[in-house]
Amino acid sequence: MNNICQGCGMPLNKDPQQGGTNSNGSKSEIFCSLCYKDGEFIDDCKIAKEMQDFCISKMNENGTPEIVA
Repeated sequence: MNNICQGCGMPLNKDPQQGGTNSNGSKSEIFCSLCYKDGEFIDDCKIAKEMQDFCISKMNENGTPEIVA
């Protein structure tokens, strides 16, 4: 398994679901559960700033201080 999500960069060992899911229900080894479910990307981020804001908010929810996020 890779160390970080290839979608958002979150360390996969910090993923609450331990990885996203592929279309066949198996765990994804490259995407986290916040980015990927049932073989499709979850977010509708269209520009980099939206993705940054999404990642920061999820990191804050998981206890990461904003300055670190």
